[in-house]
Amino acid sequence: MAKRSHNEVKESLVELTRIFQPKDSRKFVRDYIRKYRIMGGYEEELTLLVEHEMGRLRSSVS
Repeated sequence: MAKRSHNEVKESLVELTRIFQPKDSRKFVRDYIRKYRIMGGYEEELTLLVEHEMGRLRSSVS
């Protein structure tokens, strides 16, 4: 079980999204949850967070 607060998980995931810029946000989140042993139930919220961050990255490039 992860011992991180919810905000730490979000900040970490946003930072990893900026670094890796995943093509498939859902798979990226699933891999993140599995690797860092995040408790279930957050997959949809974290996927939306990744998609939002990817949108921000694309808009800043354009």
